[in-house]
Parts: sequence; structure tokens; C-alpha cells
Amino acid sequence: MASNLGPGVRAAVFAQLADAGRAEQVAQRLADGIALGVLEAGERLPSEPELVRRFGVALITVREALGILRAAGVLETRRGRGGGSFVVGPGLDQDDLLAARVRRLSPMELADLALFFEALASAAAVAAAERATEDEVARVARWLDAADYSTATTARMNQGGFHLELAVLSQSPRLVREQIRLQAESGSVLLAGLEDQATRAEVGAADRRILRALQRRHPRAARAAVGALADVLLQRVLAQRIAVARDGLADAIASVPATIPGRVADGSAR
Repeated sequence: MASNLGPGVRAAVFAQLADAGRAEQVAQRLADGIALGVLEAGERLPSEPELVRRFGVALITVREALGILRAAGVLETRRGRGGGSFVVGPGLDQDDLLAARVRRLSPMELADLALFFEALASAAAVAAAERATEDEVARVARWLDAADYSTATTARMNQGGFHLELAVLSQSPRLVREQIRLQAESGSVLLAGLEDQATRAEVGAADRRILRALQRRHPRAARAAVGALADVLLQRVLAQRIAVARDGLADAIASVPATIPGRVADGSAR
């Protein structure tokens, strides 16, 4: 699925590193971009000299970073004309992976994740309301108008994209990096509850309330709108966790043999 994110998000993935010289940092930045879908399956990365220029590191650092990602199975190198380093698509069913991640987290851990998301997104929204230009906000408004919330998959992708765009509008490279890292590490866990159309419509409306606060340059309204969105996401993911656990229990019960070992179906001893 093609990424519909603005150029600011992509630029953040390739922004220069504050602590140049570590191959692990370059590898992590690229891995985060792959995890978020900013760098898509089958996409060719910029050339090694271009990565050197963008990250501000030595050529050997870039080569070591690419080697780390090849070893991890997320990049492959093709030789010859048209060759280079290409992103390898994920080999796992993303819905199954998301359900498993939600099931592993306790309600307290989900609440903690929502709290961190709210703190990060609120900081970005407040800064964006104070710093973003009218043209920048208008660009994100056009992006949001075109965003597809009709299915759970596209809603999750675009909801994550909206908050990346919000971080870009904050004009804070650190907030952008932290939002990228949060989404790369937590995946779409907080967005697991976007299975039904009513919830997707509610979340889409919340995004528009945040955007209206930016258009009016109203930081307090932006913060309040983010808080309301975080509450909705947490409530829905907790409900989804209960549903996932219930389905897992039903599958476990269904797999239990109909008879107790040592007895025949009518209950008499063998």
C-alpha cells in the first residue's frame, strides 16, 4: 500500500544524526522508517553516498548500518544495473501480529502507553498551534481530507500518519523522532480498536478537531482535543483486548477433547 505521508515525515527519517558515527543509529532510523511504512516494501534506498550526505556520517558507517539491516532480514542488496539496497516486505500477517501484541499487554501497560502517546501528541499539537504556518496547516488539512478511514487497515495507517504530520508541524526534530520511535516500537497497538466504522468515524472527527485548533492557533484546545482522542483510543483498545482474550478462550475450549481420557463418550470406564 502506497504511503500517503507528506515530505516532512520522510525527511525526518533521513535527517542528520545528532551523534554521528554510530552504525546502530543509522540502522535504527532506517528500521523505524520501514516499520512505519514510510519506506515501503520493494523500495530502493538512496545510494550509499546520498545516505552519507543525509545522515552526516562516514561511508563505512552507512555500509555497516546496511549490513545490520540485511542481517535482520529487512533489506536485500541487488547487484548490477538497477541494483542497490531494497526494503524487504514483512512476512507476517499484520492483523494476527497486532492481536498478539494487544493480548500480551496488561490493561495497566496499555494505559501507560496511552499516557505516553497523549503526552507526546499534546506537546506536538501545542507547538504546532504556536509555530506552524497557515500554508503548513493547510497542507495537512488537504492530506487529512484525502485520508481513507473506510477500513481498519487504512484507518490505522492514516491515524499514525496524522500524528507524524502533527509532529512535523511542531517544528521540533526531537518530537518527530520520538513519534517515529513510539510508532515503530508500539506498532498500531493503540489503534487496535478501529475495527468498527463508528469508532473510525469518531477518531477521524477527533483528528479534525485537533486540526481546527491548529487553524485557530488555539494551543489549549489542541491539547484538550488530543486528550479526548487518547481516551477514545484507550477505551477501544481495552475493549478489543477483551474481545481478543474471549476469542482465544473460545478457541482453547474448542480444542479440548470431547471425552475425558480413559472414558468412552457415554461416561463409562474403559
